[in-house]
Amino acid sequence: MVKWFDSNYHYVKPTLADNQTFKLATNPKPVSEFLEAKNQGIITRPVLVGPVSFLHLGKADRAAGHKVEPITLLQNLLPIYEELLSKLAEAGAETVQIDEPILVLDLPDPRTKTAFKTAYERLTALPNGPKLVVATYFGDIVHNLDVLPSFAKASAIHIDLVRAPQQLDEVIKAIAPSQAISLGLVDGRNIWKTNLQRAIDTAQKAIDAVGADRVVISTSSSLLHTPHTLASEKKLPDEVADWFSFAAEKAKEVAILAKAVTSGTASVQAELEANAKSMEARKNSTRTNDPAVKEKQSRITPEMYERKSPFAERIIKQQKHLGLPLFPTTTIGSFPQTKEIRVARQKLTKGEINTAEYEEFINKEIGHVVKEQEAIGLDVLVHGEPERNDMVQYFGERLTGYVFTTHAWVQSYGSRCVRPPIIVGDVSRPAPMTVKESKYAQTLTQKPMKGMLTGPITCLRWSFPRDDVHQSVQAEQLALALRDEVQDLEAAGVNVIQVDEPAIREGLPLRAGAEREAYLGWAVKSFKLSTTGVEDSTQIHSHFCYSEFQDFFHAIAALDADVMSIECSKSDAKLLKVFEGGAYPRHIGPGVYDIHSPRVPSEQEIKDRIAEMLQYLKPEQLWIDPDCGLKTRQWPETKAALTNMVNAAKYYREKYTNKA
Repeated sequence: MVKWFDSNYHYVKPTLADNQTFKLATNPKPVSEFLEAKNQGIITRPVLVGPVSFLHLGKADRAAGHKVEPITLLQNLLPIYEELLSKLAEAGAETVQIDEPILVLDLPDPRTKTAFKTAYERLTALPNGPKLVVATYFGDIVHNLDVLPSFAKASAIHIDLVRAPQQLDEVIKAIAPSQAISLGLVDGRNIWKTNLQRAIDTAQKAIDAVGADRVVISTSSSLLHTPHTLASEKKLPDEVADWFSFAAEKAKEVAILAKAVTSGTASVQAELEANAKSMEARKNSTRTNDPAVKEKQSRITPEMYERKSPFAERIIKQQKHLGLPLFPTTTIGSFPQTKEIRVARQKLTKGEINTAEYEEFINKEIGHVVKEQEAIGLDVLVHGEPERNDMVQYFGERLTGYVFTTHAWVQSYGSRCVRPPIIVGDVSRPAPMTVKESKYAQTLTQKPMKGMLTGPITCLRWSFPRDDVHQSVQAEQLALALRDEVQDLEAAGVNVIQVDEPAIREGLPLRAGAEREAYLGWAVKSFKLSTTGVEDSTQIHSHFCYSEFQDFFHAIAALDADVMSIECSKSDAKLLKVFEGGAYPRHIGPGVYDIHSPRVPSEQEIKDRIAEMLQYLKPEQLWIDPDCGLKTRQWPETKAALTNMVNAAKYYREKYTNKA
């Protein structure tokens, strides 16, 4: 399961065999859903993932020994698409949308581009087949314009003009003379109102070029990525709610824009005036603009991006101060969120217990977590995060510049949904956010206690960001807030601090080049701004959910974290080769077991995993930890797995100590 492009939606990656065959389901879902709507008197446009994108986003089942290049399976797959399109036409579908989002990616393999020609010559030539709309989104397709002739017989091409407004002119020149162009003018990825006048101007530009009969008004992408409707939100401040547009409201915006370009702006004058008023109110709101935050940003100096000393000097001071053994053990932060914890949080929300009673409960949970870790024998402890809900929401609730919804759920995968916080204005930290719990936990043990924070890029990426200032500005504001928190943790006696950045990789622009390097530049600076305001003896950790760093290893190294923990349990240990031979001079903790499974790894299994890691990493730089937080696990399996992990670490500690 991986992220869908650079969104926060997940999909299961198709895994394909050398001799892969395909078969259409007996009752194809697109057909049954079309008929369900038709029976209600609604004729819809079914949407399918395109055959080329399906294969390109798939992978060979290498675990079973298969080596197939997925794109070579096109001839096996196309008959299924032909059959499905025919069934949809028979059911009454006049138009079918086929998504080929990989057109916004770099496509260096010429076989992929050839596959588009092969596929769409066949799919547009079906006898009595439906009209096809080929859709792209999340970027521009100018670098792949040579593919557009492959879709010459499609009725329309859809492009994302929110993410890539600059592509309009080039795409208009490249489409077929009779082909329509679908303009993605309403943002399908964020919750802000559309600037209607600006969108009308863009639509008019397209109409002037190709004629009104060849222009379609649409959202930039599926509205899957936005909440359903603002009508469900009863607690948002009226001022802020007026700035938002969820899926139902975005559909209305599409209708307003279509009416404006067909009947003239006079027909929607009231809507345009209300929209302009909302835009102006947001621009000038005190919620949006905080002079104190802007002043603080203006005082950032180059020195604030660097630690006081290089790692080689810091690590000596850290070892002396922390007294850690070889192969130190720790966890990534969270411990099981039990039913009792969830019930206590609900009682606080409902007012059934007061804040003092809730904090007493949380302190007991922290005490339990610390006691269990000491019994297991971990070297660097955590407080377990019993007081935290979501790793971004928890911090957003304690920062200015954020607002929160009550029902604005967005699908993440399957039946799992998330409710992203919304950044509405300049961000600052009015008071410490985690110090009390971490300081209390440190009083319960002589071992180092690790403070746990969510990094600026993850706070940004897992929220709905502002669209009126660049994301680098928002990341910098978050970094300054976290910098204050890091310094307060250190002052409270917490000398190991982890700043998690699982979203830094998924935030990479989809294509290599200048845009990606620019992103990595400000992302790295934001992390460093968060973490560099401490003494050399304070150890900075970070955690990443992906170990595929080959494409941007230079940026990971530039973060200058003392210890980096990464997901590695589900990956080939050979991925660690990027850290080999001194290429990464600092410490690293590749996850030794998968926390997403309830299965308890044996001590020998973890020993074998460590042995693999030692082929690429030096003993003195290797930390032993799980591959992610333990929030979703149960206590019995957690204790058993961590006990085996600690015992495996002790085995290698003794082995290498004796060797020395």
